[in-house]
Amino acid sequence: MGSYALTLSPSIPFLKSQKPPYRNPNPRFGPSCQFSPLKSLDPTCHRTFSSCSASSFNNRTTVSLLFSNRRSNDFKVRAASVPESEDETAKSKDLTRTVQLGSMFALWYLVNIYFNICNKQVLKVYPFPATVTAFQFGCGTVLIIFMWAFNLYARPKISRSQLAAILPLAMIHTLGNLLTNISLGKVAVSFTHTIKAMEPFFTVVLSTLFLAERPTIWVVSSLLPIVGGVALASFTEASFNWIGFGSAMASNLTNQSRNVLSKKFMVKKEETLDNINLFSVITIISFILLAPIAIFMEGIKFSPSYLQSAASQGVNVRELCVRSLLAGFCFHTYQQVSYMILQMVSPVTHAVGNCVKRVVVIVSSVIVFQTPISPINSLGTALALAGVFLYSRAKRIKPKPKAA
Repeated sequence: MGSYALTLSPSIPFLKSQKPPYRNPNPRFGPSCQFSPLKSLDPTCHRTFSSCSASSFNNRTTVSLLFSNRRSNDFKVRAASVPESEDETAKSKDLTRTVQLGSMFALWYLVNIYFNICNKQVLKVYPFPATVTAFQFGCGTVLIIFMWAFNLYARPKISRSQLAAILPLAMIHTLGNLLTNISLGKVAVSFTHTIKAMEPFFTVVLSTLFLAERPTIWVVSSLLPIVGGVALASFTEASFNWIGFGSAMASNLTNQSRNVLSKKFMVKKEETLDNINLFSVITIISFILLAPIAIFMEGIKFSPSYLQSAASQGVNVRELCVRSLLAGFCFHTYQQVSYMILQMVSPVTHAVGNCVKRVVVIVSSVIVFQTPISPINSLGTALALAGVFLYSRAKRIKPKPKAA
C-alpha cells in the first residue's frame, strides 16, 4: 500500500474531480477511519490508514480465531465421545453374537435329540433303514428347494467341475447316514453314539494316510481313552450285536472320509461353495442316489400294507407318518444348523460342541427309552467322551517348529 500511495502526484488535475470520499456501508466491521484518495497522499493519513487496516485485520483475526477455537473444541468433544460410542457398539455386537450363538447351539442339541428319539421309534416298528434314510433326504430336499425358491439363501451356480468334485462327497455322505440308521435300528441309541465317539480316531488315521498330516503326541494320547472307553462300553452293552456295531464303525469311516476329502474340495477360491450350499447340494444328490437304491434293496415299503404292519407293533399309521416327518425335518435341520455354527466358530470350538451334543443325546435317549446301563458301561461311555474332549483340546496345541 505504501508504494502505491507514493506513485500518485498532487499535480495531476483529475484527482480533484474524483468521487466523494468513501463511506463504509458497514462501519461495525470496517476500519475506524475513513479516507479518500486525496487524503491518502498525505503521509500522516497513510500512517493512519495503515494502523486502521492493522486494527481491522487484528479484529478479523480475533473473530476468526474465536470461531476456529470453537470448532476445534467441538471437534475435540466429538472425537472424545467417539471411542465410547464405539465401545458400546462393540459390546452390543458381542452380546448379540453371543446370544445368537447360544441359541443356535441350543437349537442344534434340541433338534438332534428329537431326531434320534423319533428316528429310533420309527426304525423299531418300520425296519427299513434305506427307505427311512431316503425319506429323510427327501424331506431335506424339499426344505432346500423352499429355501432357494423364496430367496431365504442365495442359490449357487454349480459348474461341471464343481459337480464332479461334489459327487464323491455326496456318495460318502449317503453311505454314512445309511449305515448310521442301520446301527440305530439294531442297537440302542446310546450305544450307537458311544461307538460314533471313535470319529477322531478315524480322522487321525485318514489324515495321516491321505493328507500326510503327522499328529502330535497330545493328539495320539487323547485317542487312547477314546478307544479304551468304546471297547469297555461295547463289552458291557446289553443291546450289542455285530451288525449294529459294525455299521456304526463303518459310518465313522465314511463320515470322516467325507471330512478329509472336503479339505481337498475345490482349492480355487472362486470355485468354492460355502458350507450351507455345499451341504444343500450334497443332500439333493444323496436323495437322487438313494431313492432308487432303496426301492431296489427293500422294495416299495411305503404301501398301506407295510404301514399297517407297523401299526400292529404299537404305532398307528398317523403316528408313524408324523414321527417320520418330524425325524426327516430334524435330520436336515440339525445338520444345517451345524454347518451354520461351523461358519461362526472355529473347528475346535465346533468339535467341543459336538462332543457335548453327543453327551446330551446319550443321556436323553437313556432317559426316554429307559436303556439299562451297567456301571462299567457308564464308565466306558464317560471315558470315551472325555477322550473326545481331550482330542478337541489337543488339536489346539501346535507343534514347535524345528530349528534350522
